[in-house]
Amino acid sequence: MKKVIGIIIVITIICIVSYTGYKIIEEAKIKDYDKQPNNILQNEQLEKESEQIQEEKLIYLGIIPEEYKGYKVAAKLQIEKIDITTYVLEEYSKPAMEVAVAKYFGPEPNEVGNYCIAGHNYIRKNMFSELGKLEIGDEFTLTDNWHGEVNYTIYDKYKATPTQTQSLSQKTNGATEITLITCSDYSKKRIIIKAKMSL
Repeated sequence: MKKVIGIIIVITIICIVSYTGYKIIEEAKIKDYDKQPNNILQNEQLEKESEQIQEEKLIYLGIIPEEYKGYKVAAKLQIEKIDITTYVLEEYSKPAMEVAVAKYFGPEPNEVGNYCIAGHNYIRKNMFSELGKLEIGDEFTLTDNWHGEVNYTIYDKYKATPTQTQSLSQKTNGATEITLITCSDYSKKRIIIKAKMSL
């Protein structure tokens, strides 16, 4: 028993020493403000390089895959409250909708307008079976390779018939919005979730 306790103590000490060493090395990598160049030209050059990096990020971030199960991916939707993480496919078709949710109508992801996403209410992690549990004020994110991760806040929730298509309107007064759509009432109605980009 004493041997076991001794081994545990030795392992604990090794872990503490290793972790402390790791933290010291990591902190040494952080630039010290006092050691930054004071030369105005050097600072301007650093700012230009930073702007160029930001522009390159806006061109193509590459943070989501281009394809998922043979279909082009437009974005990634994450709704923490109902534990959904799913790719949003570019193609809205019957076969694609069996794979994941898809863009139904609107602009490109995270652009001004009303980006509409439709999905079946199948009981799967990447489908909209739990969409009805969302409430006004809940938040979610949409990530794409041009803008990165963008947060949205739900401002409306209602049911509509398949012929009531006002939820697809692109009249957003310059706002960036998302509409989530799934079937309800044995496909006789649709659950509509409306959200705006969070400020």
